[in-house]
Amino acid sequence: MSTAHAGKLFQEGYELAFESKKRTKPWDKIFALWHTAAVSGNIRAQFYLGTCYDFGNGVKRDISQAFKWYLTAAEKGKMEAQYNIGFFYREGEFVPLDYKKAVYWYSLAAKQGDIEAQRDLGFCYFYGQGVRRDHSKAIHWYKKAAKKGDEKAMYNLGLCFEFGDGVRKSIRWATYYYMKASKLKHKMAADKLKHFKFAA
Repeated sequence: MSTAHAGKLFQEGYELAFESKKRTKPWDKIFALWHTAAVSGNIRAQFYLGTCYDFGNGVKRDISQAFKWYLTAAEKGKMEAQYNIGFFYREGEFVPLDYKKAVYWYSLAAKQGDIEAQRDLGFCYFYGQGVRRDHSKAIHWYKKAAKKGDEKAMYNLGLCFEFGDGVRKSIRWATYYYMKASKLKHKMAADKLKHFKFAA
């Protein structure tokens, strides 16, 4: 199958899954389209086929197949797939827990701009999971994710400023990040702000 034809099949499935206004999605058809495109080498189809196996859309849930297709796409540079593979290794889901491998895949995805990978890579640096503990690098990645609107990264930055981890202790900056996270419905950030209010 030509690359162009595989791309058309992927796009047809994508439109049915995400651009159709119908409430009930024809997942059997979507799965078939993505499977054909994925086997033919379409990277996006390989990633989305992984999601079908991951969540049981159009096919029986099968984590081993989800991992297989995520890895296939990740090795070809698909950012979201790289993050997912990192997540598998960090959680020890399907594969043995391996923080070093998690950091490897998170790093690839983070450098491409994946927000969750940037936040979780920061977490790995903060706690020394799979990499030497480095609070300054943790701050670096937290800030990248926070700038893109990740409320968990904002909360983590608030903690860093509250306790002086990797940055100069600053209640003003801690409050700033807690407020940003709270506006995005981060419950623990809201609780922190209440604590600061009563402590003032």
